[in-house]
Amino acid sequence: MLFPGVRRTCRGKVRSLRSLCRRLSSTRPPGPQDETRLPPADGTSPPEDSEPPAAEEPRRAWKEPSGFSVLLFPGQGSQFVGMGRGLLRYPNVKEMYSAAERILGYDLLSLCLHGPEEELIKTVHCQPAVFVASLAAVERLNHENPKAIETCVATAGFSVGEFAALVFSGAMTFAEALYVVKVRAEAMQKASELVPSGMLSVIGRPQAHYKHACLQAKEHCQSLGIQQPVCIVANYLFPDGRVIAGHQQALDFLQQNARRLQFMRTKPLPVSGAFHTELMQPATEPVREVLRQVEVRCPEIRVYSNVDGRRYTNEGHMRRHLVKQLVSPVKWEQTLHEIYERAQGEMFPHTFEVGPGKQLGATLQRCNRKAYQTYTHVDVVKNDVDQDD
Repeated sequence: MLFPGVRRTCRGKVRSLRSLCRRLSSTRPPGPQDETRLPPADGTSPPEDSEPPAAEEPRRAWKEPSGFSVLLFPGQGSQFVGMGRGLLRYPNVKEMYSAAERILGYDLLSLCLHGPEEELIKTVHCQPAVFVASLAAVERLNHENPKAIETCVATAGFSVGEFAALVFSGAMTFAEALYVVKVRAEAMQKASELVPSGMLSVIGRPQAHYKHACLQAKEHCQSLGIQQPVCIVANYLFPDGRVIAGHQQALDFLQQNARRLQFMRTKPLPVSGAFHTELMQPATEPVREVLRQVEVRCPEIRVYSNVDGRRYTNEGHMRRHLVKQLVSPVKWEQTLHEIYERAQGEMFPHTFEVGPGKQLGATLQRCNRKAYQTYTHVDVVKNDVDQDD
């Protein structure tokens, strides 16, 4: 069952985004492979519901990543007040934030630049904020290093970052993807309010057994009278780096027994609920419904799914996994292994983290030091010239 209001507004809202989508169809600049997606030479727009014949859409041939680039998009938790300040001078960025204000119904740019922080960190705000800032960072990268965009052969995003990766790949438009993110964030916020829950970052010793620790935490919850407690690994980050999510009492148990469980460090994450667990089940139907209403295309470069670390193969595959992602662990470590797997002696692609924070670079360093040697973060704050907010 959708949360109240979602089903009533979804269809009309998505239809109203169509013209905006054509203006902001992708932050990746068009190349020869995109000629059929450009507006007609006479400036007219195609009918709203028209779709070009499949035969007129040549696909971009995949190339071996050696010497090319990979773009990684961060997820919730990377946001901070001031992000985006260094991006406003680049083409299309102000237009992206103006479009976001129309879609979201509030001034996202002002919230990102000035806060307050307690509002920015709310799920309903931070997911759209990270999404837009990440694609705005692509505009900066395209301005400063267009070759990185032209030679990109693969992309992936962490949780909500996966939507930015899909936009960059040409699989979704900016406006429609942002509307999906809006619905997703609102649904996840509502689901998280149903039961006290959260997420706990854990770095364990090699002998740590995460599943057994979660089992003990659930048994503790049952002793407190909690029915069907949830406590699972929700994010696989790097070897011995995990995020565990579930009922708050389970996470408290893990922190209190960290030494006995062979955890070197535990740190609660500033999120509102147990994302990527079954506690997000109430959020799946709103996301499934809105994904039925937007156009999803086969990506023009490789995009890797959080659900299993494998690349997307078709439109139905994307729709199913974007819903499943809500209640499934983010297999980021597995994704990085899939992206960077290569024969001994082969060069690694240049990796760009586009968006706020450097967490994905840190995980890449722990998963693959050789790939990290060509890592670059595209800053969303620093700017070489003065500018108005």
